[in-house]
Amino acid sequence: MLAASLAAALVVYVAGVARVWRHAGVGRGVTRLQAAAFISGWFVLVGALSGPMDELTDRWLVAHMAQHELLIVVAAPLIAFGAPLVAALWSLPARARIRAAGAVRSRRVETTWMALSAPATVFVLHAAALWIWHLPALYDRALQSEGLHVLEHLCFFGTAALFWWGIAHGRYGRAGYGAAVVYVFATAAHSGVLGALLTVSPKVLYAPYLIAHPSGVTPLEDQQLAGLLMWVPAGVAFVAGALVLFAAWLRQSDRMTRFQPAPTGREVVE
Repeated sequence: MLAASLAAALVVYVAGVARVWRHAGVGRGVTRLQAAAFISGWFVLVGALSGPMDELTDRWLVAHMAQHELLIVVAAPLIAFGAPLVAALWSLPARARIRAAGAVRSRRVETTWMALSAPATVFVLHAAALWIWHLPALYDRALQSEGLHVLEHLCFFGTAALFWWGIAHGRYGRAGYGAAVVYVFATAAHSGVLGALLTVSPKVLYAPYLIAHPSGVTPLEDQQLAGLLMWVPAGVAFVAGALVLFAAWLRQSDRMTRFQPAPTGREVVE
């Protein structure tokens, strides 16, 4: 089921990009960079959800954390940047595409989507998903139930993709680069706090990982490694993204200042 879904997503995307490039020209509608980002994100998604990775996550919390960070920090932003909705729309037959485009452009759908993908909304949704699913009782249940485990992954990946979509919406971000920088730094901060709590906890928080490892690593050390992974590498990735947005914000401010017309003498007098 998972393999079929991933394969179908790739086929739809490639078909949509091929069709839009035939109509508009290669690199238009969906740029080469966006196509490369989506394909890269798709491969990361496949690797994170592969059988060997799942086997590791059954025994190692650090492997489970690596799986989550691949979904949230790597696959989600790449796929969100890859213009998947444009490709999905163009994968439809002409008549269905026209109807779908009309429905998407309706005031109700557009208003709902704008509210759902607003930076403040997606920040709250992603933060809630991250903290709620790491509550020990729910985390343990997800490890014991395949359905809940799939839902957990969908929540992590879906809210992360929506987060990056909301941050990058429009040429300069819907709320501007300044707001985007704040939300990305805030996400780095609260996810870092969660990682730090896992690292410094004096006891193992998740019962399924109270198992002995042949390597000699204790369950508590496994949890500490998982916490460090969320705290440091994932935090660095978010901070790097925030710095890129901050640099873009400075460039935008410079362009706006440079091309702003100077006040006339009359305006100064008045």
